[in-house]
Amino acid sequence: MSQNVDAKALQSRIADKLGSQRVQVIDESAQHAGHAASSGALTGTHFRVRVDKAAFTCTSRVERHRLVYDAVQDYLDQGVHALAIEIVSDFTA
Repeated sequence: MSQNVDAKALQSRIADKLGSQRVQVIDESAQHAGHAASSGALTGTHFRVRVDKAAFTCTSRVERHRLVYDAVQDYLDQGVHALAIEIVSDFTA
């Protein structure tokens, strides 16, 4: 399903689409193994995405999240189940 999706690929894609290298992606899939509707995969299904607020010109949180989702839509179609998106003003990787 999402076996070829990893944090590095997502991070690269988001950074490219937003034009910012201040992006961090963490694979949290192992923390969700065994949950209802879990595929049992320990990688490639649940990710935390942290992006520096300065990477966005829009002010709406919904717009910022939409840009991140649009950047990785094909990965979502491949089986990425969840993105926890954090837009931070004090970015430290």
